[in-house]
Amino acid sequence: MLFAVACGAAVANVYFSQPLLVTMGHDLAMSPALVGSVVTLTHVGYGLGLFFLVPLGDVAHRRRLIVAQLSLLVVALVVVAVARAAVLLLAGVAAVGLLAVVTQTLVAFAASLAPPAGRGRVVGLVTSGVVIGILLARTVSGLMADLAGWRSVYLASAALTALLALVLYRVLPRHTDAPPTNLRYGQLLRSTITLFARERLLRVRALFGLLIFAAFSTLWSSVALPLSEAPYFLPHSAIGALGLIGVAGALAATVAGRLNDRGLSRRTTGIALALLAASWLPLAFTRNSLWALVVGVILLDLAVQAVHVTNQTVIYALHPDAGSRLIGGYMVFYSIGSATGAIAATSLYTAAGWGAVCVLGAAFSCLGLVLWAVTGRGATDSSTVKGISQALPRPAER
Repeated sequence: MLFAVACGAAVANVYFSQPLLVTMGHDLAMSPALVGSVVTLTHVGYGLGLFFLVPLGDVAHRRRLIVAQLSLLVVALVVVAVARAAVLLLAGVAAVGLLAVVTQTLVAFAASLAPPAGRGRVVGLVTSGVVIGILLARTVSGLMADLAGWRSVYLASAALTALLALVLYRVLPRHTDAPPTNLRYGQLLRSTITLFARERLLRVRALFGLLIFAAFSTLWSSVALPLSEAPYFLPHSAIGALGLIGVAGALAATVAGRLNDRGLSRRTTGIALALLAASWLPLAFTRNSLWALVVGVILLDLAVQAVHVTNQTVIYALHPDAGSRLIGGYMVFYSIGSATGAIAATSLYTAAGWGAVCVLGAAFSCLGLVLWAVTGRGATDSSTVKGISQALPRPAER
């Protein structure tokens, strides 16, 4: 539960800006396309952090690494809060994304502490904290922006992050087992690439991650635009509250984890991808009905989180001793997908409207379903069982 809370608080920083894009743009005289780059650069920074920072969890003391990243994150949040020029804002949000990858260090840490047979349940629980953090980020940021301006969101987050760093410094174990590898930093980064070259399952799951989060970002980076226009003219608080209806995603995270422990990873993935593709039909009617938007958001969030938990559980089981590198490398593809969806959706909305955005999201979703179909049965379920059995201690180690 502590890991879940910490992950939720950290990852929220990546999503604060989504209900605030219109106000940020007006305040700093930014064009719609440039405003969309706020989300894109946050995810670009996140992607860089996933590759360059998260693998350190396999060689460094995780407690010190986590506290150091949170402390630097406080500085980045303050920079965003006081920015008076677009260039400073964009640099600040990129730094926020870079340092918010502490979330994935925490996920890998939690997975390493879990028994192999129950790892899916633990990853699902921690991921549910991530989902709730994302949902609360949108709701709280929208409400605070209406009450005290968008800058108050980042100032409050800086204070909360500082408090979180202090709590984790006091609570996380000071003495843990030695890191599983003593690779130098350059070797560590190269080994991440080697893992992708060697493990087909990792590559397939990374592509799933790229596509589902491209679809996810297509919706959430652009939905504030039609909702702030006619016929709705919704305030930030209402747009932010929309994220709360995606709480089904948190439920999907825990349920998907348990299904993975039962060896049903491929079936879970296929059903979730089908729901993801179907979600864009009601979403296409957003301008005519808020109820259609509600149904679409529930389906989309549920599907994305189910696939995400399945991906993390399956790939961690491949090499538990390289957990940070596996999770970090996989999440690079998440970040690429999120950045792609954000910049494409905001640009497409300006050029062709909401209908074109929905076509884009449906295309990402259908590509994921096609990938699932062509990878073939047994490429996932059997590998999950194999990975879990390899992670079990051998008789001499018990």
